Amino acid sequence: MYINDLMERQGMTKYGLAKRTGIAYATVSDICSGKSRIASCSGETLFKLAKGLGVTMEELVESSLERRSSFEAFKSATCHQVKEMGDLDFIIATLKSGRVIELWGKGWHAECLYLLAMLDYLCRENGLPLCREYGEMRQARLSEMLYPIGVLTLSGAMKSEAPKRESLKEAIPEFLRFNIVESEVRSVI
Repeated sequence: MYINDLMERQGMTKYGLAKRTGIAYATVSDICSGKSRIASCSGETLFKLAKGLGVTMEELVESSLERRSSFEAFKSATCHQVKEMGDLDFIIATLKSGRVIELWGKGWHAECLYLLAMLDYLCRENGLPLCREYGEMRQARLSEMLYPIGVLTLSGAMKSEAPKRESLKEAIPEFLRFNIVESEVRSVI
């Protein structure tokens, strides 16, 4: 949840946020746990939270409204964007948007690392230098290998790890570095 990430970055506890904002600890705790939705808070509570966290009210509300789609849907949308925009325009637009950092800040690490891997892959393919901005994120890895749904389905149907092993052999290095198995980003329908 976005509010927890903001608090963590500032080294702030729920108690500290309650004290800084004048909002009851129980209310802060309910918001941080997801029991209460930020979008349902009063304007006064939103104002106090935003001021206490150093963000705008809009940022707080927007972060709570964005729904996380499946990882497969995210991958597909990203590949379609590359196809529609072309490599260079996709790279420029993604870097300008700050989306990689935004996804990281939300704790959406799989999506963040997939997008970063796509940027790195497209830079390599086009002979461009890597953006230096994402050094910390490039050191990260997902805790478990993330396979495409088709590979997992085939592996389950065959009751065999062979499809997973084969997909690892064909994986693009920029994705594999983050424990994401991706072999084809260009053939989207």
